[in-house]
Amino acid sequence: MRLLHTSDWHLGRSFHRVGLLDAQAAYLDHLVATVRERDVDAVLVSGDVYDRAVPPLAAVELFDRALHRLADAGVPTVMISGNHDSARRLGVAAGLIQRAGIHLRTDPAGCATPVLLPDPHGEVAIYGLPYLEPALVRDELKAARAGHEAVLAAAMDKVRTDLAQRAAGTRSVVLAHAFVAGGEPSDSERDITVGGVAAVPAGVFDGVDYVALGHLHGSQIVSERVRYSGSPLAYSFSEATHRKTMWLIDLGPGGEIGAERIDCPVPRPLARIRGRLDALLDDAALERHRDSWVEATLTDPVRPAEPMARLAGRFPHTLSLVFDPERGPDDPLASYAQRLRGRTDEQIAEDFIAHVRSGAGPDEEERGVLSGAIDHVRVQDGVREVTR
Repeated sequence: MRLLHTSDWHLGRSFHRVGLLDAQAAYLDHLVATVRERDVDAVLVSGDVYDRAVPPLAAVELFDRALHRLADAGVPTVMISGNHDSARRLGVAAGLIQRAGIHLRTDPAGCATPVLLPDPHGEVAIYGLPYLEPALVRDELKAARAGHEAVLAAAMDKVRTDLAQRAAGTRSVVLAHAFVAGGEPSDSERDITVGGVAAVPAGVFDGVDYVALGHLHGSQIVSERVRYSGSPLAYSFSEATHRKTMWLIDLGPGGEIGAERIDCPVPRPLARIRGRLDALLDDAALERHRDSWVEATLTDPVRPAEPMARLAGRFPHTLSLVFDPERGPDDPLASYAQRLRGRTDEQIAEDFIAHVRSGAGPDEEERGVLSGAIDHVRVQDGVREVTR
């Protein structure tokens, strides 16, 4: 069975105020063409279909057209909600849409109810695990703790229980939206940390033939059977080195895995350039970035006059300007951002306490209170997003 694994469309998202709907439409054209040209048997979409819980109308219309085209192609599509999606909104009319071969999995209660697709070698059971916000699903899944690993483990126990009751030789696929250990994040994913931990071990998914992951925006291999497709477009300059692709997965009769990366259309390349302004304007080697979206980091000790206008004269598509003067981290003139770079929210809060106490940082009990408060804010933000 040939599967096309994609995720993190983020329909409706912009890139530094540049609208991406046309680029997202071109990607979906490419996806449908790939489905037809490569004889794909099923499409897997592993969450974050939209960029926010209440997407703009143009993004909803784009999604609607994509569903109609996939249905017209006669190829089943299995799709889960991600942490950016409103599971309730995405799942509206799921039962009706299923009749057209579009299987929306947005309710955690259905994580052990697979989509069953036959081929000449038997059935393939495809399980969709929507993004599992621990604070919302712990009780429903009877998880031991309110953490990502615990709720995913509970969901996978249900999957393995169902799979064990199916005919011998039934192959299995799981879609999940999570941060799995070994994956490399970028700047454009929303933080899903709970209890100081965001990542879950890949071993949570043991026992299935293929795991189609979403959430991290770089295409990557956690193991032969556990992969991220990544986002089809770059959504931050931290993705400048990414090769944006989909996974074309051939699932053999005995669960063997064959994998091929299918490149996605690139609306405009990204470039990150760094140096003093005059040097950036004069460096002939940078001419290749004239048509790129550019993030320029200026290292001039003193901020130069009209830097954005001067950069745009050479690089018309400059979108981001960062100042990082050539100073040591202990320099009193170092920027606030420089001093905080690489520090967690907990570390910043602890630094503040040490500052107001003239050097005495928080004790263990106070650290626990701080960590709990920060987790509470993160969880509540996540809950509001997925329940809107």
